Amino acid sequence: MSAETRRAIEADCTRLINLYANLNDAQDWQAVAQLYAEDALFRRPSGGDPVEGREAILASFLARAPRAQRHVIANTVVDVVSETEATAFSAIILYQGDLTEDGSLPTQSANSPLVGWYRDRMVLTGEGWKFAERAGGLDFRP
Repeated sequence: MSAETRRAIEADCTRLINLYANLNDAQDWQAVAQLYAEDALFRRPSGGDPVEGREAILASFLARAPRAQRHVIANTVVDVVSETEATAFSAIILYQGDLTEDGSLPTQSANSPLVGWYRDRMVLTGEGWKFAERAGGLDFRP
C-alpha cells in the first residue's frame, strides 16, 4: 500500500469519527446510525449491553431522552490494517446538561464532564467507510 493511500484512509476514518461526534451532538440519530455497517456492534462508554446491527443502534439512540451535549474528540490515532479495514483510538470528553425551556444555556448536570475513550474498527463498504465496531469506556466521572 502506498503512503498516499494509507494517509487517505487515515483521513477518511478520522473524518468518520469526528462526523459521529457532530451528528451525535446534533441528535441526528438517523444520520448517526448510517455511519455504522449493517451488522455493526456498538458498546456505549457509559456501559450497558452491546447493541448489534444498524437498526438496533438507531433504536437505542431514539430511546434516549433529549439532552444538551457536546462531545470533544482528541488524540485520534488511526491504524490502517488494509485497504478495506482500519482501527482507531480516540479520547473523548462529554459535556452534558439539562435542556432549558427558554432556550438559554443548559445547567451542567452532576455527571458532567465525562472522560473516556473509543476503540473503533472501521470497514470500507459500498457506502464508504463505516463503523464495524465501536466500543467505548469511561476513565472517570467527576
